[in-house]
Formats: sequence, structure tokens, C-alpha cells
Amino acid sequence: MTAAIHLSVWQVAASLALVGVAALVSFWQRAGLEGDIAVATIRSFIQLTAIGYVIKFIFNQNNLAFVIALLAVMVVFGALTARRRARRVPNAFWPLLLALALAGSTTLLLVVALGGFKPQARYLVPVGGMVIGNAMTAAAVALNRLGDDVADGAAQIEATLALGATASQAMRPLLRRSLRSGMIPLIDSTKTTGLIFFPGTMVGMLLAGASPINAVRLQLVLLYVLLGSVALAALTAVHVAYRNFFSEAHQLRELPEPLA
Repeated sequence: MTAAIHLSVWQVAASLALVGVAALVSFWQRAGLEGDIAVATIRSFIQLTAIGYVIKFIFNQNNLAFVIALLAVMVVFGALTARRRARRVPNAFWPLLLALALAGSTTLLLVVALGGFKPQARYLVPVGGMVIGNAMTAAAVALNRLGDDVADGAAQIEATLALGATASQAMRPLLRRSLRSGMIPLIDSTKTTGLIFFPGTMVGMLLAGASPINAVRLQLVLLYVLLGSVALAALTAVHVAYRNFFSEAHQLRELPEPLA
């Protein structure tokens, strides 16, 4: 049995002292991040409080329709957020939307089919949120790298096309580098799990009083699930998005200028 953790509003508010430390460091070093820190703190409080009530309602209903609706909203907002990191990729929203939807649905269906988690809201909502969040980060990083590489190597791409190569052949090295960029952060963090840091799920279970062995096993399942979803999201995003750089005649389009 796990022990329940009850934190009062005042206990949560007390942790704001550490936010104050971050703001003071920024002010002292003139980093100019005080405004961003304040906005991040306020937004996180509002967003997490709101989603807490939403999740409580979904848990009480235990209806898969509500779970699917919530995950769909996460996918849409994830694609919108990731699009900001991929401004140099034309029409990046739709490849990102497809990548997140495919990674989330495929991963969750596979895990449920293999008996890893029960098809209940209590399991699908938090796991789905982790999957979509990590897939969003990986896809955004991959497309950001792809956009920069295409901009920097436009002359080489056009020369390759002039020699008779297709758009797919001209972009193949760039797609590999973009895929690596999207996957490497999670791979590296997975390598160091248990040595340099403890993941959030494991820490949460230990704080709740779970057996360390059970916490480790659950964390391993989640790590492997996230690796698969990140790979699928990054692969889908780059292989769908690269076509937007070219016209139907396999000509490289003019790229949008990056925002200052």
C-alpha cells in the first residue's frame, strides 16, 4: 500500500521561495529573465490547478471518451507549441500534429495490448501526457534542426537536385542528422538514469511510499515507452515535413526568414 501525500496550499506557496532565488540570480547577473520567471510561475500555477480539476473529473467518470478527448487536446496544443520551434519549416503544424497523434496512439495502444497498463483513465492520462510531451520535444528539436540545416545547405541541395537527384535523395543526410538531434537527448538521459538523476515517476512513487523495486520497474516501463514514442514522433515529423521544402517539381522553395 502506498501512503497518500497531502500538501496544503501554504506548503506549495512556501516553495515559491526557490522561485524568488531564481529571480534574484537573474536580477543580480542582469540576465533579464525576471519577467519570464514570473510568467512561468503564474502560468504553471493556473494551468496545473485547472488540469488537476479536469483530471479529477475524468478519473471520477472513468470514461475512455473523456480520456481520448483530453489526449486529443494535448496533441493539438503540443503541435501548436512545437511549431514555434520549427519556424523555418513550411507548414510545420500538420507534420507535427500527425507525428504526435501517431506516436501517442500507437504507443498507448501497444502498451495496453501487451498488458503494461490497464485501459483506464488513471493510467492512460498520465502516461499519455508523458508520451505526448516527450514526443513534442523530440519532434520540435528534429524539425528545428532540419529547418536550420536546409537553410544552411540550400546551395548544396540545389546542386544535388541539378545533378538529377530526387528531393528524398538530396535530403537524406539532413534527415538523419535531424532524427539524431531529436532522439539523442532522451537517449542520453536514459543512459544516466539511476546514476546521475532519478526520474520524476520513480521519485513520486518513492515519496508516496511505494516499494523501491516496484518504483524502478514502473520507471523502466515508462522509459522504454518514451524511447519508442520519441523515435516514432521524430521519424514521422522529419519524413513528412521535408516534403514541404519542395515544390511538386522537386524544386527547393524559398525559406522563411528566422525571427529575431
